[in-house]
Amino acid sequence: MLKQCMDIFELLDRADVTGQDAAALMERYGAAAAVQHIQGQRGETDFIRVCIPGENGRSAGGPAPTIGIIGRLGGLGARPAVTGFVSDGDGALCALAAGLKLAEMRAHGDRLQGDVVVCTHICPNAPVVPHEPVPLMGSPVEDGDMCRLETEVPVDAILSVDTTKGNRIFCRRGFAITPTVREGYILRVSESLLDIMTRVTGRLPQVLPITTQDLTPYGNGIYHLNSIMQPSCRVDVPVVGVAITAEAAVAGCAAGATQLLDVEAAARFLVETAKDFTAGVCQFCDGEEFGRLKQLYGDRSGLYRGEP
Repeated sequence: MLKQCMDIFELLDRADVTGQDAAALMERYGAAAAVQHIQGQRGETDFIRVCIPGENGRSAGGPAPTIGIIGRLGGLGARPAVTGFVSDGDGALCALAAGLKLAEMRAHGDRLQGDVVVCTHICPNAPVVPHEPVPLMGSPVEDGDMCRLETEVPVDAILSVDTTKGNRIFCRRGFAITPTVREGYILRVSESLLDIMTRVTGRLPQVLPITTQDLTPYGNGIYHLNSIMQPSCRVDVPVVGVAITAEAAVAGCAAGATQLLDVEAAARFLVETAKDFTAGVCQFCDGEEFGRLKQLYGDRSGLYRGEP
């Protein structure tokens, strides 16, 4: 998938890139792409949603499950403070590269069983915000508004892709997955996803630790590792983070920090997971065990919905 990553990177590494540019590329291969321009207090961005229909997916009236892929980021660039594509943009790059590959596959006859919905936003001039140990990118619009747009289309599970280099918690290059999160519960790491990660990378799988704080909505005054788990604040379905990582702490606003081979491996993981999940051979969590947890320990929606 290196070609798709390079094509998307060349498209996004521009000061004048818009959501319509990305939509036009996706539509070239028959994918349905919708773009919404959003104005926020700190700037503006183009939200893009790409739908790749499956052979027996919801869009065709079939029973196959739908998977959502969300590229999380503050912005692709921090212009005028920083020139060029920044580390924070890797989430959008990875998600759109996976979407492009799936659209190309469908155009050439390889159709998944279920639908795939890819969401992200395209902003070449987002603000920079303080964060420890290194600065992160801010969002031109409120994160809650972005989460709402990312989760408007019903799906059965979500992969949330985010650059996760600005920390000292996970210190290896490549990508890592989180435990599954559902309705405020941090569940066991999916065995299915560990298997997919192993076959994609040819290495032992890597798991990113997350905490209860990371499941709470942004803006509550509590420290978050980053925004990777924010989609879990708005949906009842299983969410797994796919973190693009580094050995040393790299600022989200750092230019020249994108490792295309790492992004390519993560994008291949997204595609392979989409294949298996929509075919019903990959599970994000054990439904019976999750039901037992809720029966024993109660509803945690007050946590993940951000309610008192």
